[in-house]
Amino acid sequence: MPVGTQGTVKAVTPENLLEMGAGIILANTYHLFIRPGHELIERFAGLHSFMNWRGSILTDSGGFQIFSLKELATITEQGAAFRSHLDGSKLFLSPEDAIHVQQSLGSDIMMCLDTCIPYPVTENETIQATDLTTRWARRCRIAHTKRERLLFGIVQGGMYPRLRRDHAAALIDIGFDGYAIGGLSVGEDKQLMHDMTEATVPALPADYPVYLMGVGTPADLVEGVYRGVDMFDCVMPTRNARNGSLFTSGGKIAIKNARFRDDERPVDENCSCYTCRNYSRAYLRHLFQAREILSYHLNTIHNLHYYLTLMAGIRQAIEMDSFMEFRKDFYSKLEPE
Repeated sequence: MPVGTQGTVKAVTPENLLEMGAGIILANTYHLFIRPGHELIERFAGLHSFMNWRGSILTDSGGFQIFSLKELATITEQGAAFRSHLDGSKLFLSPEDAIHVQQSLGSDIMMCLDTCIPYPVTENETIQATDLTTRWARRCRIAHTKRERLLFGIVQGGMYPRLRRDHAAALIDIGFDGYAIGGLSVGEDKQLMHDMTEATVPALPADYPVYLMGVGTPADLVEGVYRGVDMFDCVMPTRNARNGSLFTSGGKIAIKNARFRDDERPVDENCSCYTCRNYSRAYLRHLFQAREILSYHLNTIHNLHYYLTLMAGIRQAIEMDSFMEFRKDFYSKLEPE
């Protein structure tokens, strides 16, 4: 899912996203709650109409954003009291508020408000935070009145496999339309992230979607699918594009490098995106070095197209029962760093 935190995927239009095959994007409850406000968006018949997006929208509950602004937030049983990062005004978001805001936005998939924890953290602290997430999840489910909109529970449990399995069981008992794996990619090494994914996925119903939140690199997507994950989101393709880092079938390249100064080739000769069909590496390097706005646009189109094409290839490989061959081929094409 391309990330459109504030109702826009940075540097591209909704039409660009549709052209490259995006069917669903992510927006963020916290940011839209603060600006422009869910009441305004509801007056425009929801976020789809407000931003002119014809695909689906998943909204994150805002739990991670509140966690990341922990100096401005206080977590209690009732919810999260915090100060706006924009003007310092006092705000409050309860589990019920999070659902109300997301229903006002018209989200196709809503997320429960959860409590996020840093890494590393003690088992006792993890238990307390995870139990609070369970109680909040139960309140979110009760507040979820528009049942035609889906609601996902978020499995927490830190880096403790037993806690993750126990929390998955607790959320299944409440009953959700899908299940997310939260609290990963927060500073732990890759192997630990994979270990926690492997500990969690088998504890979830096989016929429900599994969403690994905030992940990640192209290899993370391949490895996540290998372990049973269905859905991903990450700012990496868009943020890297604005920083001049472009993903290719041979690995990532930094377009600012002098070796691309007179390179007539497209970013990736195996790519069919608008950028690769029309522009050379030399031109893209020039735009980036000159800090032209077009650089962000063309780079973002390429990176998102790469990610979406990668996922489309994974889906096709699964349908053809050849995912293991796909995984092997993916790694064989990467140039050694």
